[in-house]
Amino acid sequence: MRGPHNIIRLIRTGATFERTGAMKVVLDALEAPPLLRGVFRTIVWPFQWLGYKGDTAMPPVPRALTALGPAYIKFGQILSTRPDVVGDDMAVQLRVLQDKLPPFSIEEARAEFKRELGVDVNTVFSSFSEPVAAASLAQVHKAHLMEDGTAVAVKVLRPGIERAFRKDIDAFYFAARAVEVLSPSSRRLRPMDVITHFEGVVMGELDLRLESSAASEFADNTKNDTGFQVPRVRWHLSGRRVMTLDWAEGVNAGDNDALDAAGHDRRILSTRVLQLFLNHALRDGYFHGDMHQGNLKVAPNGDLIAYDFGIMGRIDSYTRRVYAEILFGFIRRDYQRVAEVHFEAGYVPPDRDVDEFARALRAVGEPIFGMDATRISMARLLSYLFEVTERFGMETRTELILLQRTMVVVEGVARSMNPHMNIWEDARPVVEAYISDSIGPKALARDLFKTAIVLSRFGPRLPELAQAALIRQTNPAPAPKPQRLRARLSWMALGAVGMGALIWIVQAI
Repeated sequence: MRGPHNIIRLIRTGATFERTGAMKVVLDALEAPPLLRGVFRTIVWPFQWLGYKGDTAMPPVPRALTALGPAYIKFGQILSTRPDVVGDDMAVQLRVLQDKLPPFSIEEARAEFKRELGVDVNTVFSSFSEPVAAASLAQVHKAHLMEDGTAVAVKVLRPGIERAFRKDIDAFYFAARAVEVLSPSSRRLRPMDVITHFEGVVMGELDLRLESSAASEFADNTKNDTGFQVPRVRWHLSGRRVMTLDWAEGVNAGDNDALDAAGHDRRILSTRVLQLFLNHALRDGYFHGDMHQGNLKVAPNGDLIAYDFGIMGRIDSYTRRVYAEILFGFIRRDYQRVAEVHFEAGYVPPDRDVDEFARALRAVGEPIFGMDATRISMARLLSYLFEVTERFGMETRTELILLQRTMVVVEGVARSMNPHMNIWEDARPVVEAYISDSIGPKALARDLFKTAIVLSRFGPRLPELAQAALIRQTNPAPAPKPQRLRARLSWMALGAVGMGALIWIVQAI
């Protein structure tokens, strides 16, 4: 229930950060001024006894997030990919949240497998290991099929995870509503819509049948991508709470020492991570929405292997074109065009000044070009971009939330492999190829052909539609306003039908 009882949950969040020592670490990382530090500590300190103690063997921030539950862990996973925002030391600390959380027992995993699929583990596997990875929602066991000895990964949801996550989501809804009430200026960010979107994504992640389907579709889309692999789903051993995939053998993408020891070129890998993501998002409109290091391996031959398909993103062709034009404009440093695209897509209210917006975008983009990535403070860049969007009244686009978040994560993964990469230069070939194929004469001809196909479907009904429209128009009785409106619409429909008929006749000939 999204009621005031969630106040206790939010107070406990702050109290847990204070009790574990994470509050000081976070305030130091944010370089908070003394006054703000004093306010936070004064409010939270009296309630620290309400906070969770957590695992004292863990560093303060991962300790606090782990104690607070799966939703907070998800947040920490995102930050673990941004050493340029939280610092190298903090990013390394948070990386344990990706796949090194405390597991539940192998006995519980076996029981969940049998309860879900109705068969005992020992009847289908010749071996079933202790957990090899444990994340916020599930853990993974390595097993071998009884029939042929093939190595597989068996993913099992944590017992009771749905109820635990619901508690966090309810508290987030309450916090979002409080923010909207107490800070009217924040409503343009649509915090309630953001939480709703987050809820939908994660609740989908809690049904492993959907993840199996996502893995299968993603594999079909990317089967011809050089340097990329997706493990095969074993459908007969998968269900709502259990999923079985072929085992992915390789080095964790976040272990730079192991990558170097295996002889992999991290500069090539960093470029590949970014370009593959852009290809999937722009070319297919279907992309991996959780591409942190814990969900990527590097195969012995250098291929990237993706797994954990609980969060996938999908964007329509129009949005992909808008996104590509914005990226292309930044790459070409054509800020006027970037501003115009924002206005054309309705991202900025039409009463704002497009030239002023272009100047503001230039201030965001220019510091990036020609600079080493290590000299760019992404935290300051994002802060200034937020100020720009607020100034021009841009609202949060819920359909782009996952795309924007994943772009941040992917950039963080790539830069963790190669801190000196230039994201714009590496993105240029993919974006230019998409632009040339999707925004030009060929794309226009393709769109017109699709439109013609749709209109041609009216062909068999042309006589009936034309006769009905003419009868309505020749009726001498005065028509009320709604009927007159329908009559005008009928003429418009007749015109559309006529065009469809012409196209249909041409095609028939």
